[in-house]
Amino acid sequence: MHPMLITAVKAARRAGQIISRASLDISQLQVSAKQQSDYVTEVDKLAESAIIEVLREAYPSHAILAEESGSSGESDYQWIIDPLDGTTNFIHGFPQYAVSIALAHKGVLTHAVIFDTNRNELFTGSKGGGAFLNEKRLRVSKRTKLDEALIGTGFPYRSFDHIDAYLAIFRDLTQKTSGLRRPGAASLDLAYVACGRLDGFWEFGLSPWDLAAGALLITEAGGLVGDLNGEHAYMQSGNIVAGNPKVFSQLLQIMTPHLTTRLKG
Repeated sequence: MHPMLITAVKAARRAGQIISRASLDISQLQVSAKQQSDYVTEVDKLAESAIIEVLREAYPSHAILAEESGSSGESDYQWIIDPLDGTTNFIHGFPQYAVSIALAHKGVLTHAVIFDTNRNELFTGSKGGGAFLNEKRLRVSKRTKLDEALIGTGFPYRSFDHIDAYLAIFRDLTQKTSGLRRPGAASLDLAYVACGRLDGFWEFGLSPWDLAAGALLITEAGGLVGDLNGEHAYMQSGNIVAGNPKVFSQLLQIMTPHLTTRLKG
C-alpha cells in the first residue's frame, strides 16, 4: 500500500472512532442546518479536524478541500475530504454513512479511502493499483442487461432546479431496471458500484468530496464514471453517472433525452 494511502487510512480510522463513539447516543448530538435538508453536527466537525490533523502531520504542505472547513493551502497535492457522508442518516440512527478521503495530484485522483464504520468495511484504491475492500480485490459487476441491473441514485434534496428531468429519468429507469435504491450516502453508493453490489449509479448536484474517492474506486475496479455527457467533468459539474461498462452506456442512453441544456452543460 502506498504511504499516502496508508496515511489516508489512518485518518479515516481516526475519524471513524469519533463517529462510532457518537453513534452510541445520538440523542445528545448538537445538530444545525447549513441549508434546507443539509445538516451538520459537532461529530462532522470533530471527525474532519481529526482527519486534517493526521494528514497535516504527514504532509504539511498539501492543500485541503473539506466539506466543513472548505479549501486551504496551495499545492499540486489536494486532499478531498467528507468526514461524515450521510449526516442525515447518522442523526436518525440509520446505519448508512461513511468517511470519504481522496487525494488528487495536479487534478488527477490518485488515492481513495471510504470507511463504513458500521460494517467495518474499508474500501481503498490507488491509481493504477486497483481497488480493494478489506484487502480483497474489487471488480464491478458483469451484468450486461439493464433490466437485470440494480441502480443506485440520490434524490434531489438541496436544489430542485432539475427535479422534472430527474423524475423523468427515475420514471424510465424504474420501468427498465431490476430496481432503484437510494440509501443516502453517495460515497458508499459509488463504493458499492465498485464492488458489484450496485450495477450503476446516477445523481445530480453533488460536491467534489461526495464523488472523488468513489469515482477512483470504480475506475480501478474496471468501471466507468462520467458526467451526463459521458465525459470527465463530473467533479466540476457535480452530475455523475457510473457503472460497469455495459450498464454505464445504457444509463446514458436513457438519460440523454430528458436532460436540459443546463444539465448537459
